[in-house]
Amino acid sequence: MVARLISYEYAKIVRKSSELLCAHPDLGNFGLPLKQDEDIILARIMKFILQRNIRSKLLKNSTFSIRMTGQSKRNQRGISAKGETMSNTDIALMAHLMRRAGFGATRTELEDYAEKGYENVVEDLVEPERCDPIDEDILHRYFGSFEAGYVEKWMYRMVRSKRPLEEKMALFWHHVFATGVGKNQHLLASARQIDTFRRVGLSNMREILLELSKDPAMIFWLDNNENRKGEPNENYGRELLELFSMGVGNYTEDDIKNCARAFTGWTFAQPPPLYPQGFYDAKFVFLEEDHDDGEKTFLGHTGNFNGDDIVDIIVEQPACAKFISRHLYNFFVADEPQVPSWHVTPPQDPEAIEILSNAFMESKGEMRHVLRTLFNSDFFKEARGKKVKSPTELVTGILKLIGTYQRPDPGMGKYSGATTLMGQKLLDPPTVEGWHTGKEWIDGGTLTERVNFAVREVSDASRPGIGEIINRLKAEGRALAPDEFVEKCLDLAGPMTVSDTTRESLNKFAESGGDLDLSADNGSEESTDRVVQMLQLIVASREYQFA
Repeated sequence: MVARLISYEYAKIVRKSSELLCAHPDLGNFGLPLKQDEDIILARIMKFILQRNIRSKLLKNSTFSIRMTGQSKRNQRGISAKGETMSNTDIALMAHLMRRAGFGATRTELEDYAEKGYENVVEDLVEPERCDPIDEDILHRYFGSFEAGYVEKWMYRMVRSKRPLEEKMALFWHHVFATGVGKNQHLLASARQIDTFRRVGLSNMREILLELSKDPAMIFWLDNNENRKGEPNENYGRELLELFSMGVGNYTEDDIKNCARAFTGWTFAQPPPLYPQGFYDAKFVFLEEDHDDGEKTFLGHTGNFNGDDIVDIIVEQPACAKFISRHLYNFFVADEPQVPSWHVTPPQDPEAIEILSNAFMESKGEMRHVLRTLFNSDFFKEARGKKVKSPTELVTGILKLIGTYQRPDPGMGKYSGATTLMGQKLLDPPTVEGWHTGKEWIDGGTLTERVNFAVREVSDASRPGIGEIINRLKAEGRALAPDEFVEKCLDLAGPMTVSDTTRESLNKFAESGGDLDLSADNGSEESTDRVVQMLQLIVASREYQFA
């Protein structure tokens, strides 16, 4: 009976978190059928809690009743400095940077970054050559060279690479230049595309678009292998302008036709069949006999254009600068409406888009310069909590928090499956538009998966990241009052700023067990379990769904 009670109360918190998430003023209504999903959330969380080996004394002391009411308001209360030379403001800003420019960071990493200084860390991010690359031999040894494990290998890179922005930009371009393995059925081609994005993702826009146009996975995805002189296929030409570089309203149908003509003959050599030969690369080839070398007029320019010329003209357009800048803003700063509406819906921060566009134009599309401008801007630093985490960001962020996979141990495959259940199957976006982001990451089913995953992963006190949090609480050298217990856990799990309603709920749970004393003489095991449960409540909160 006691076990059922704590499970029920815990599930109430998760259900209420979903209600508050739906009511978040920045996101509007998710359309979540809460009553319908209540039983699902209750059943799954109850099953999880009941499966844990929680001692009866802890259950008795931890039963509590929480009532959450009213519209959430942002808690503006500051958190005290952690040390004499490093304020929590520095740590919080660094955590924000690493969530956006990477996939999160451990507390020790954040302290090291803060000592280095914000602008210096930004330079390390945009100039990744300053940091050691991940050991490819180690990856091949543990994950194998067979490409079926590529997503697992990529997610390990996200968590462990000392060049996190390289991986974040690979994910960014994978979303913008969405290409699905579901059509090409050639995993190696899809894997090589991500490798290309990693290699050129921080270069200039001209190089990025040229590499994209020569990429076999993209060529097959948008049928440019069927684009020949006299028989043009406009699929790639249309999407290059509409979704990859300029956006609707900045070109004409004639521009699309002439763009397609310029890319005739851009194809790939068909690789051997997968079986029994194995995986072989598809290689870009230019077939001159299939190329239309006639005169073309494109965006006001006339000439005997090839695809290279088309890319040159595109990158010079202010429309390209604005379109890519808005994509960068949407991915790194704050959620924008979905891309198909951009031609009728203005950006929420036109000044920010103008700043990024100017950086793009003055550098001729150098991504390092644009991102350096973005990360050092006030609009970026003030944008905490303005983005719903993508499934990949949520999963990798949890892995950073719990500190597992510090080497390529077995089991990484389950995490790519977790992102799929949450609505993001890497290497296989649903359409050429990529994934719909922001509030569209959340519905009744995906929210349940997100919360269950996070709660399950932080349930084990033996995991390195959880152990580090417990050790830091022990290092206080004294018992912590309930409000201190909450504050310290929010600090070490983020730092996180939460609403008054969420804080009240966490405080009530902390108060149900009294002061937290992690000393061996005062029930350290029981107190350890309380810390784990507090962290579970934190990662189940509405605020944890936001970056």
